[in-house]
Amino acid sequence: HSRLKGRSSLVCIPPLCRVSPSPITRSSMCVFVCRGAFSEVYMVKEKKTGKLFAMKCVKKKQKNDLNLENEITVLRRIQHDNVVRMEDFYESRTHYYLIMELVSGGELFDRILDRGVYSEKDASSVIKQVLQAVSYLHQNGVVHRDLKPENILYYSHDENSKVMISDFGLSKMVDNGVMSTACGTPGYVAPEVLAQKPYSKAVDCWSIGVITYILLCGYPPFYEESETRLFSKIMKAQYEFDSPFWDDISESAKDFTRNMMQKDPNMRFTTDQALRHPWIIGKTARSHDIYYSVSVQIQKNFAKSKWKVSRH
Repeated sequence: HSRLKGRSSLVCIPPLCRVSPSPITRSSMCVFVCRGAFSEVYMVKEKKTGKLFAMKCVKKKQKNDLNLENEITVLRRIQHDNVVRMEDFYESRTHYYLIMELVSGGELFDRILDRGVYSEKDASSVIKQVLQAVSYLHQNGVVHRDLKPENILYYSHDENSKVMISDFGLSKMVDNGVMSTACGTPGYVAPEVLAQKPYSKAVDCWSIGVITYILLCGYPPFYEESETRLFSKIMKAQYEFDSPFWDDISESAKDFTRNMMQKDPNMRFTTDQALRHPWIIGKTARSHDIYYSVSVQIQKNFAKSKWKVSRH
């Protein structure tokens, strides 16, 4: 086995130096969770403390090496209650191993569908936590660049669980505040990115606006079968609050969404402005149950793979 750099007391690391293609379930100390294109995720237990972690194993010499190195650089720099924390990092001849805080509560959409009852107040609470995390990132010179519902996870299955932001593969540390690389997931990308203009941390605020829109109605603000037409609509910020889906949504929620989805990034809310909005601080979000309409639309609209694939 290759020698690993880092904490050696994680019980299942030696067998994973070769990372078998089959799920590794031989030990109760190491449980296979999922497999991606270039990585596998395991739940591991630290011998000394009995504490559980998630371990992401990534093969080297893949085109995503730079993204991973970028993610590690960013994760080493940040620590926030609503950001999935990297506990440790190892490297062998063939693999990278990221030891991450274990986040077990599932994805945002799945949680909404499981609830049975859901209101603007619930959506507002999620967005407030996302804003707090992103505000912290921006203060520390980090722009996420790929905020979307799939990257918002619940920490636990507890009813009052906090949400966590994950996946920093496309994030960027910026000194001068300006970037130019087009990346992200098409439906959540800001107009200035698609227009191939220099852009700033305001792109994250746009993405939060899109997520807010979806949390209030269950469908995306921009949808076209043709990517060209989709991009055209986004670049014009051409969206509606359609009836009947938005009829029961408060004007305050619509006002917040409009401010987050301003076409001009200079007019768009910053995270600090957003955190001061009445809909976020809890004064105007309605408690009226919108579960049925939102859950039906989520199930109908979010099998669409084009909303899930990041570009880089």
